[in-house]
Amino acid sequence: MGYFEMTGDLDARAHEILTENDRGGYTIPTKGLYPFQWNWDSAFVALGFATFDQNRAWTEIESLLEGQWENGFLPHIVFRRDDPTYFPGPKEWGTAKHHWIPTSGITQPPVLATVLRELFETGTPDLVRQRMKPLFPKVLAWHAWYHANRAVGNTGMVAIAHPWESGRDNLPDWDAPLGDVDISDLEPYERKDVTHVNQDMRPQQFDYDRYVRLVHFGRDIGWDRDRMVEESPFWVADVGVTSILLRADRDLLALAQVLGDYAAIAQLEAWIAKGEEGIDRLWNDKVFAYTSYNIRRDTRADMVGGGTLLPFYAGVADPNRLDALFAHMDRWWGRCEFGVPSFDPDHKKFDSIRYWRGPIWAVVNWLVARGLSDMGFEARAERVRSNTQTLIENAGFRENFCPATGVGCGGHDFSWTAAIWLNLQHQNRARVAA
Repeated sequence: MGYFEMTGDLDARAHEILTENDRGGYTIPTKGLYPFQWNWDSAFVALGFATFDQNRAWTEIESLLEGQWENGFLPHIVFRRDDPTYFPGPKEWGTAKHHWIPTSGITQPPVLATVLRELFETGTPDLVRQRMKPLFPKVLAWHAWYHANRAVGNTGMVAIAHPWESGRDNLPDWDAPLGDVDISDLEPYERKDVTHVNQDMRPQQFDYDRYVRLVHFGRDIGWDRDRMVEESPFWVADVGVTSILLRADRDLLALAQVLGDYAAIAQLEAWIAKGEEGIDRLWNDKVFAYTSYNIRRDTRADMVGGGTLLPFYAGVADPNRLDALFAHMDRWWGRCEFGVPSFDPDHKKFDSIRYWRGPIWAVVNWLVARGLSDMGFEARAERVRSNTQTLIENAGFRENFCPATGVGCGGHDFSWTAAIWLNLQHQNRARVAA
């Protein structure tokens, strides 16, 4: 069987997964484990739909933005309907007064502008003109919320108020900051995630208790911005979100220029300049990598994860730091059959199958490969893309993958893994046709 015949079967299965996880205008990540609409999942899902149904891709984004609050905030979960198989559900978040659709009270990495630009540049002109223009001010409002509510002073760094806001939920970077979260008054609760997935692949109880306590903290202060900044026990500048927001600002700037929105252009240019400063501040000379920064303790993480490569995605490639970053990549590949692991395989906290403490995620690989390619490091980008495709070919559309063996981990029939496959295959075919 030829390559494109074999991948054609996987294309068909990826289509089926997106269709099966479609709940009528919005897509769940996977059945059981994640039964609602997630923020950056939907953005990536739109990339998958765009390869065979452009209208449905735009609908995914439009439905996600229905969950946006009046202040521009775009939550990480939109609870379209109740489902007792997931915790914490809408009652735990206590956001009913903020929006007509129940949502969570935290956000996720802002990849939406980047996806919006890709749909704009690759879509049918008539459809693009009809769908993109009304979405632009909503995405711009979300960016404004980010810069007002998650900015670390005037540093250009971007903070997260919960590990889940990073999108890389269980990263060892968060262990020390989570240790300062007091759980002495934690309300009783029942985890649901371990009923769907092997508990060895999920966060440990230490982490989950603190995740829930942070949800209750936000609920108890009514998700007040000022109190969050001043009082949240978890307040960490994240390389990943800082990088993703900078890239998103650049992509939104490109759309603002097309639309001739001069006020937006000026604002975005200012945010971009500040974001570049922020990434520079997150460089850590002790480990020769970009690392997170615990604002409450004024300490830098002494460990390296896949997020250290995301400044490439942001368009930042300091020539004085390239050798150190590529040395980390090469060291990881020397230890693992596949890349890019979500955490340093030489570190004692590395766990090849536990959620975000080592496994590979197709979406992060997509971000890393896109950044490397855009910055001119095509051979490295192609290796990341090739690894991603091989993992999916061998293990299917899993939530994540063991970097040592390639075994699939976490949930099955995952929407964003299917979407990334379709997007990569679409790019492959375009390169062959060219």
